[in-house]
Amino acid sequence: MSKIIYEVYKNDIKDSESVMYGKYYARLKSVETMTLPKMAKHISEHGSVFTEDVVEGVMKKVKSCLIEQLLDSKKVKVNGLGTFYLTAECQKGGADKEEDFNVKEHLKALHIRFLPDQTAEDNLSSREFIKKAEFVNVKSLLKSDEEGSTSGTNPGGGNAPGPSAEG
Repeated sequence: MSKIIYEVYKNDIKDSESVMYGKYYARLKSVETMTLPKMAKHISEHGSVFTEDVVEGVMKKVKSCLIEQLLDSKKVKVNGLGTFYLTAECQKGGADKEEDFNVKEHLKALHIRFLPDQTAEDNLSSREFIKKAEFVNVKSLLKSDEEGSTSGTNPGGGNAPGPSAEG
């Protein structure tokens, strides 16, 4: 069973107007970063008729074409997954007048954004996605590791991944 690992942390960022200061929140933890070759291998091992190298080649082509289309002012919708699109991040302050706006001076960055598909059977919208998730507090994994090292067994059954610095 898949699990989402999280840790609870205290918000120590002091802001005179913030009601969040001193409160506790969840922060998700990653146990691994799936690279393109790892993801291609994973896909090929899940009943795919395509070999790992073919899957990786298709994924690379999708990536390059996605970027090409985004840079041509197009959104890219992948049915059942969602829509990719670009947003612009401008320098703070902006231009005082429309005619003074200069892309090289006022545009800071372009960001690729993703909006999950909300109409598919496997709805990826945040409210539906959370209903399908199983959560594990990172502290419980650490306790399992400590107990497992002293008793030689893992009380959770199986080899639960430990936390990483990613997150």
